Amino acid sequence: MSGVRIGIDFDNTIICYDKVFAAAARQRGLVPDEWTGSKTDVREYLRSKPGGELAWQGLQGWVYGKGIGSAEIFPGVADFLDACRRSSAGVCIVSHKTRFGHQDADRTDLRVAARDWIRASGLVGADNSALTVNDVYFEDTQAAKVERLASLDLDVFIDDLADVFEQPHFPRGIKSILFGSNARPGPYKAIASWAEIQHEVFAA
Repeated sequence: MSGVRIGIDFDNTIICYDKVFAAAARQRGLVPDEWTGSKTDVREYLRSKPGGELAWQGLQGWVYGKGIGSAEIFPGVADFLDACRRSSAGVCIVSHKTRFGHQDADRTDLRVAARDWIRASGLVGADNSALTVNDVYFEDTQAAKVERLASLDLDVFIDDLADVFEQPHFPRGIKSILFGSNARPGPYKAIASWAEIQHEVFAA
């Protein structure tokens, strides 16, 4: 599909924090030493404990800030972006990301940390990058995120959160792809892998 305009969420869609959350939680003594699990598993475990919400917020602020360098790009993202470049598709990142994390005494700028990771991963700044620095948008609220992506005249938007697509002002003309397989019925197509998303977007 040549010339298509594609928007992509950032956290837990392009970047995978699962190993970072598990390692940081173990290091802080928030989970047992032998504990393993995804970001979601860590969150649910901590929230089940007294004071767990504050512990979760502090952990999340560290991972999204100082700990982001250890996060990984999801398998298939680089191939998808290469397909975008070869097809002359326009690509942007639109993310709900506050500037500072909750319970973060160091006040690490999460947006700067995210942009540094994006650059280090070669998603921008390289000769063959499908994105430029001007194609990355961080918004303070989910509502502002939807307003931003609506203003970009997108054909496709990819996100791991169903709530985004269910916002009443989400543009229904945008093809909505939910990254993940465990989804409730909604105004989107749930796709479990980036290889499948690439086929969905470019096979037509």
